[in-house]
Amino acid sequence: MSVRWPRILTPTFLSQIIRLQKNPFKALQIFNEAKTTYPKYHHNGPVYATMINILGKNGLFIEMKDVIKQMREDSCECKDSVFVSAIKMYAEAGLINEAISLYNNIPRFNCVNWTESFNSLLQIMVNENKLEAVHRLFLESSSGWEVKSRISSLNLLMDALCRKGRSDLALQIFQEMDFQGCYPNRDSYAILMKGLCKDGRFHEATHLLYSMFWRISQKGNGEDIVIYRTLLDALCDNGKIEEAVEILGKILRKGLKAPNRSRHRLDLSQCSNGQDKEGTKRLIHEALVSGSVPSLVSYNAMAVDLHNEGKIGEADKVITEMQERGFKPTPSIFEAKVAALCKESKVDEAIKVIEVDMVEANCLPTYRVHNIVLKGLCIEGKSTQALEYLNKISKQLGRTTDRESYGILLEMLCGERRYLEASQILEQMSIKSYWPCAYTYNSLIRGLCSLGRQYEAVMWLEEMISQGKLPETYLWNSLVSLFCKSDNIFMASQIFSRLRSL
Repeated sequence: MSVRWPRILTPTFLSQIIRLQKNPFKALQIFNEAKTTYPKYHHNGPVYATMINILGKNGLFIEMKDVIKQMREDSCECKDSVFVSAIKMYAEAGLINEAISLYNNIPRFNCVNWTESFNSLLQIMVNENKLEAVHRLFLESSSGWEVKSRISSLNLLMDALCRKGRSDLALQIFQEMDFQGCYPNRDSYAILMKGLCKDGRFHEATHLLYSMFWRISQKGNGEDIVIYRTLLDALCDNGKIEEAVEILGKILRKGLKAPNRSRHRLDLSQCSNGQDKEGTKRLIHEALVSGSVPSLVSYNAMAVDLHNEGKIGEADKVITEMQERGFKPTPSIFEAKVAALCKESKVDEAIKVIEVDMVEANCLPTYRVHNIVLKGLCIEGKSTQALEYLNKISKQLGRTTDRESYGILLEMLCGERRYLEASQILEQMSIKSYWPCAYTYNSLIRGLCSLGRQYEAVMWLEEMISQGKLPETYLWNSLVSLFCKSDNIFMASQIFSRLRSL
């Protein structure tokens, strides 16, 4: 279909046109034709970002690289987000070297701040366990004025070292932060505290906690409870009950600024015998929440942290207490609880949390919460229930299902060889212009061929090709074989001709 060009072309209008294109090659053609059709027109940063995003999502990295090169040659002013997106798409495709090369070339572009690109690449390399390369990248990039904040990157380094059991090196980085012009934040303390406790370095962990009292806990912030709990639980697990109780008293006085009347009401005498470690830890958790100044932040932090550790019953007690004190559970608490229940294969209970507990608390479920449930149902092999759940959130709740929800179900149905139902899901996706990747198309079409569903297979093949996605060779073999078996030699010859034209 030809494009109806306007009398005057603006970058915003061009972005809208190329976003509407189903075929990324057609979008690229329109993008390139704009300059020849309008000699005075110039692409701006958002147009380049749109085109780069379309090509990267469709796996057209050669074309994406050409557009990035064109953006550099145009000396077009661009934002850091363009490179962040491209770097992440390269990494998802396993093209780590391309991501590194792009980052190294950012100084050649008209971009004045690439902090997020630096942090994104650092995170990717940490995930790939390339610690030496991470260290080298940090030394080369962290001192430049283009990287505005170093705290996130330093936290990444500390986290990587702690996961490797090298909290001693992470502690050195923490102590060097002042020389880097950084101020440790709550994440810095949380990362290092977990690492030190995991390695049994309780002396350093205790001093780290005391430094919190005068650096970030001066106002008794409720979020600090999670960091305090990390040390206290670790001490209890290692039989240091008396030390944990002593430190708890200092936390209540100096860290959480608990009123004297609250501290005097706490009965910690049961903690001293050390016979029941889990019971002692529960008492300490209650003391942290009840002994501090009641706040939504402290309850939220404790409940989410307990859910993340799978301690659902204990987290429920925190939720009950916060409600008794007049605080309402937050969406993040419910999300953490749903995730914890799904991890324990209690998906039905997770659904009840969404349909009952969240309704009573006037919390609107997010796509992310629904997708956690869908993934849980898929892991348990409850595809029929997953389909029913998708219809429920689409119709009964009056919500438009998002792309990820459809993708989860489509992948599950193909994995279970329920290709007809997968085809129906893809029809619903196509109405909303949600298109799967080439791998999913190949899997679905091949499955339809195995069922003898030739017309559905050809329909999705045409749709796949119209989006610029190339079928695998085995797919053509399956289609030709299917039509030959059905004595439809004419259709088989047409498919062969189509193959030769690609």
